[in-house]
Amino acid sequence: MFPTPPPVLHRYRRHAPKHAPCPLCGAPGRRKALCSRTVRGIAYHAMVLLHVTTGEYRATCACCTTFRTQVAEVQAKAHYTNAVREAVLDRLLEDRLNVERLRAALQRDFFLELSTGFVYDCLRWKVAQLDGAAYRQWTVQEFSGTLCLDELHLGVWTLLLATDPLHDFPVAFALVSNNDQEHMGRFLRQLRDHGLQPRVVVTDGSNLYPALVAALWPQATHQLCVFHVVQEVTAAVLAAHKRLCRQQQRRGKAGRKRRRGRRQGRQRAPELRVRDKAQFVFKHRYLLVKRRDRLTVWERRALQTLLEYLPGLRVLRQFMDQVYALVEPAQTLAQAWWRYGQWQATAAFGAVPELAAVVAGLTAAKFGKVVAFLRGALGQRVRTNNHVERLNRQLRAEEKARYGWRPGRGIVRWVALQMERCGRQRQAGAGPRLQGAGGGSGRDGGAGPPSSPPPSPAWPGDAAQVAG
Repeated sequence: MFPTPPPVLHRYRRHAPKHAPCPLCGAPGRRKALCSRTVRGIAYHAMVLLHVTTGEYRATCACCTTFRTQVAEVQAKAHYTNAVREAVLDRLLEDRLNVERLRAALQRDFFLELSTGFVYDCLRWKVAQLDGAAYRQWTVQEFSGTLCLDELHLGVWTLLLATDPLHDFPVAFALVSNNDQEHMGRFLRQLRDHGLQPRVVVTDGSNLYPALVAALWPQATHQLCVFHVVQEVTAAVLAAHKRLCRQQQRRGKAGRKRRRGRRQGRQRAPELRVRDKAQFVFKHRYLLVKRRDRLTVWERRALQTLLEYLPGLRVLRQFMDQVYALVEPAQTLAQAWWRYGQWQATAAFGAVPELAAVVAGLTAAKFGKVVAFLRGALGQRVRTNNHVERLNRQLRAEEKARYGWRPGRGIVRWVALQMERCGRQRQAGAGPRLQGAGGGSGRDGGAGPPSSPPPSPAWPGDAAQVAG
């Protein structure tokens, strides 16, 4: 038994007046012939054939010899309508499908047999409608003064990102082949040349940023991400805990063996073995790095037991308490430097190799950038670059379904359209973050609006500017 053939819907579009203006200069031309062709449209569980009739005209100007008219919903020389292109982009950006699943879905629902090249052509077609220059001007006007910077690795490419955490929108992005100071410098210089003058620049501990930020924006305060600094300290403390816990486990294995047979008389409660204590210490290691003000009553008791089982962990807990005090926002800059001096001078920390490495690594110059948020009211509003990190994680999750997108132009166009759609959702009140914050691209990238729409479409004609 053969499947039922899909219904075929015929639709007609005509745009062939006797006289039409030249598309380049507007000079009138006279029709010399009619041109007809059939393109595919879109309808659920049906085949749509759109019969298009246009005219060919003899030009009266020097721009061209002849020209043709076009209907509004079909591009020149296209085999599919613009509605088909929009359906491709909806499934690519909204439904987060990869290319193969997208083609299968359109084949199943609309009987459209699309090629992989047509999917990439839809990206190019949509990006060509964007205007990045107007958007870059808008970002300069709406910029809050705080800039977050980070990079995202996508296969052999690196995506450089800049966001405004206070007004909650991406400022710019660029795709580069090498994550080095040359490409980062080019990216930041383009931001400066377009008029972006931040007062606070928030970055992680990468060596790419200090010299560039000081050279391009000498008046700006360079804030190191407090979260990344504490994360490095936490990793060192847990490494020291792991070493001490292994030593305790080895002592537990060397204990005496239990006697066989039953014991006579009253049985006493079994004494907790060293191996059991070591297991408890390992299981509750997170209590060493958790802030004291966030510990529950049960966790405080467990922490006390943890330190009794392995007294060597007391210096680790003291170390973390002092680190949290160093980055406390409710302090003055003078208090922070006094605590830093006390922290550096504690002899007990130098006796632990992992802690000694942290103390030596957090130099006075680096610590000055960690507590830069204490110098002004604007810096105290943002101490981390978590805003751009969230955007990075969202883009990485979106790109996981598209591992075949190795060409740089495809990645750039996808990122530009993803952020553009998020920007329109944000304007409509869909909310912040990547799904509600706009973005853009151009030679240096683009951004999305935080609260009000830009004065004109905010995307470049071709977003595939890839730095080699």
